[in-house]
Amino acid sequence: MTTEIDPAALGASLRRLQKQREPAVLEQSLEQLVTACVELFGMGGSGVMLADEGGDLRYAVATDPTSQELEDAQLDTGQGPCVDTYVNDEPVASADIYTDDRWPKFVERLDQKGVRGVLGVPIRLAGVAVGSLDVFRDERRDWSTSERDALTRYAEIGGALLTAAVTAEQSSELATQLSYAIEHRAPIERGVGYLMARDRIGQNDAFNRLRTAARSSRRKIGDVARDLLCTGRLPGER
Repeated sequence: MTTEIDPAALGASLRRLQKQREPAVLEQSLEQLVTACVELFGMGGSGVMLADEGGDLRYAVATDPTSQELEDAQLDTGQGPCVDTYVNDEPVASADIYTDDRWPKFVERLDQKGVRGVLGVPIRLAGVAVGSLDVFRDERRDWSTSERDALTRYAEIGGALLTAAVTAEQSSELATQLSYAIEHRAPIERGVGYLMARDRIGQNDAFNRLRTAARSSRRKIGDVARDLLCTGRLPGER
């Protein structure tokens, strides 16, 4: 089953969100962003994940405990539609995660029936993917083009919220975090590409290998990627 998004309702909702671009209330604005997703799409929940100062994804905000569990399961395993959205910088949809064989560890970790259909789109800052916005349903969902396009537009508002906060330097921690994410996105992508070619693995497996190496060595992903490109080795490899 699919649902066509009313363009008038979408436009009105986006205008309301744009009025909340005050950097001082960034967290509240992101909460309103995900709440609007649920209301407009008729979804079970919504959430946002953002890149941290190490280039890894972190939980930012969610509408409910199930949405947070969805994000936590992906962050713990390094798998899932929203992780893929961030790594590949493109929308990722799953009609039913329990019949989708792309993320076995994520599905095993989630281990609940409250989430089935999931759709995620990138959140971009200065044209660079710095996170993901997602929605889910508790039943199978064949996502329509209208839904994908509408969520992409919502993600653009999320990027605008982040831009306002960073530009005003309202949160030095946030500014540092996202500035690092932008600066190191290119070397991370090149490092992923190197591992894909060297080890003959897929993009997401390469990102997780880089991520695991960074965590085990207690270093930032971007720094590990730079060393990989210089030496041809990950930390601990001979």
